[in-house]
Parts: sequence; C-alpha cells; structure tokens
Amino acid sequence: MSKTSILKEFWQFLKVRKKWWLTPIVVFLVLLGALIVATEGSALATFIYALF
Repeated sequence: MSKTSILKEFWQFLKVRKKWWLTPIVVFLVLLGALIVATEGSALATFIYALF
C-alpha cells in the first residue's frame, strides 16, 4: 500500500464520515513528528528541549 493511497483513503474517510475535527490533530502530529526527525542528532536538539 503506497503512501498516497493511505492519504486518499483518509481523505475519503473525512469526507464521508464528516470527521473534520480530526484534521487539526493529524496536522499537529505530523508537524511534531517532522520536528523530532529534523532535530534528531543535531545541535538544535538542546534548544528544542527548552520548549517542552
């Protein structure tokens, strides 16, 4: 199963079930995951810990 098919299936789920409140949660989790991956092993990681 490709990543695009997962996104399409999720989009269809949101449209059919009218679960639009899930969108900000998913966006926040994706951004948080991207932040963790981007700062892993870098000198920037010490400054990120101060935020939390």
